[in-house]
Amino acid sequence: MPQGAPSPVTEIADPGSVGSWSTGLTVGDPMGFTDSRPYPERLAEAREKAAGDESVWTGRITIEGHACAVVAGDFSFMAGTMGIAAALRVSYAFDRAIEEGLPVVGLPVSGGTRMQEGTPAFVQMAAVAAAAQRLREARLPYLVYLQHPTTGGVLATWGSLGHLTFAEPSALVGLTGPRVIAALQGEPLPEGVQSSENLHEHGIVDRVVPREELREVLATALAVLAPPAPEPQNAEILHLPEEHRVDAWEAVTRSRRVDRPGVRELFAACVSQITRLSGDGVGGRDDGCIAAIARVQGIPAVVVAADRPPGERGASLTAAGYRTVRRAMSLADQLALPLVTIIDTAGADISVRSEQEGLAAEVARCLAELSTVRVPTLSLLFGEGSGGGAVALLPADRVIACEHAWLAPILPEGASEILYRTTERAEELANAQAISSTELRRYGIVDVVVPDRPDPGEEGETFANRVAATAVTLLSEIVAQDPSTRIAERSRRWLEVAEQFLEHDPAQPASRP
Repeated sequence: MPQGAPSPVTEIADPGSVGSWSTGLTVGDPMGFTDSRPYPERLAEAREKAAGDESVWTGRITIEGHACAVVAGDFSFMAGTMGIAAALRVSYAFDRAIEEGLPVVGLPVSGGTRMQEGTPAFVQMAAVAAAAQRLREARLPYLVYLQHPTTGGVLATWGSLGHLTFAEPSALVGLTGPRVIAALQGEPLPEGVQSSENLHEHGIVDRVVPREELREVLATALAVLAPPAPEPQNAEILHLPEEHRVDAWEAVTRSRRVDRPGVRELFAACVSQITRLSGDGVGGRDDGCIAAIARVQGIPAVVVAADRPPGERGASLTAAGYRTVRRAMSLADQLALPLVTIIDTAGADISVRSEQEGLAAEVARCLAELSTVRVPTLSLLFGEGSGGGAVALLPADRVIACEHAWLAPILPEGASEILYRTTERAEELANAQAISSTELRRYGIVDVVVPDRPDPGEEGETFANRVAATAVTLLSEIVAQDPSTRIAERSRRWLEVAEQFLEHDPAQPASRP
């Protein structure tokens, strides 16, 4: 084993690929601290017991051929605590990764800030967080694997700033350790609150991964996040002829069929190397929201969708679901990956909890961020498209609709109730509101309508592949565009939808105020 590299590093690294960056970077006794023993004696003892000469090891490795920087904690060195030298190693490693254009894998394990080095060590949290932010601004991936235990200033800096966060099973993960909590508060927290499994349930940890599976999980993510440039896709775009018109009510009824292929079938047919985000990263999780980094017919992308479980209609996302959508949008932007949104929803969740958690505000933030995100964006109207819950995923550079997909301000039954105080005129409202795929194309809301005849319930994988091939071809076109031009055109298209309805004297050119 290379001198100083903790065992998790060698477990995930390709044989012979480990190279150390920080051996020898140490400090002495900055505070002149003595508890039961002088601090220099404690340091000397730690160096005899541990694999390396500090609580953090940094270096370069490859994982199944993917080069990356590694920042790894060593609990055998003073409980992995972060002193001045450890913080410098972390900061220097992030900066060197930026210089060399490398993704970073973080393997934190720690009891927190090292008490013997006092506040000068404590404030290094700011330096470490700033270094991680510089990596994000350089649009380089950062993957974190929280080991048992990860607490304190390490968790609150480089342990919590990953684009994707995995954790060891049954790991203790918390800002303050349980012994200190019990001493300060008079009683411990309830059992399991600070476990990796509980944090996964609350969308903080994306996946709980046994150590023996970590190498494969990291390699899958790196294959998408740090891939070679994809080849342009020039597949034929299959679209419904311009003269064809879809009956809106037929689209509504067909989109509600429970045997219609959903997002799961689409993923199974044409999405690979999937790494899912578990939740919004701030304590919320909605299992109806699929957010993942993956390859769509070979193209690396971030994909977001409302999941329609087998035998059910379109999902209704909660506030946590839309926060997860926004997390995925931010991830795509940070990593310069195209963003694909897939719409199949009967509307946003209707519940007390969603209202209290600001569901409308989350829809608004999704609209704002999707409209301005820097990366190429593509929206697929796949089935039901009801209300703000659907439009939150719509404003992309290109919009594809399946033939019997639709988009409406509210369910047709709801529109009927609003206007006529009865739900019995839903079919009439569906045909009056221009909600069908071909009407959406007519008004410039949709770019391409993909035919789904014969019935996609019978066609299965062929239909899914046809949709994906169209999506990838359009993505390849917009990836080649100048970013500033692309974003300006994205914003402009929604104004143009409205401006075509302006009333003006045909003899006079219309002008914007």
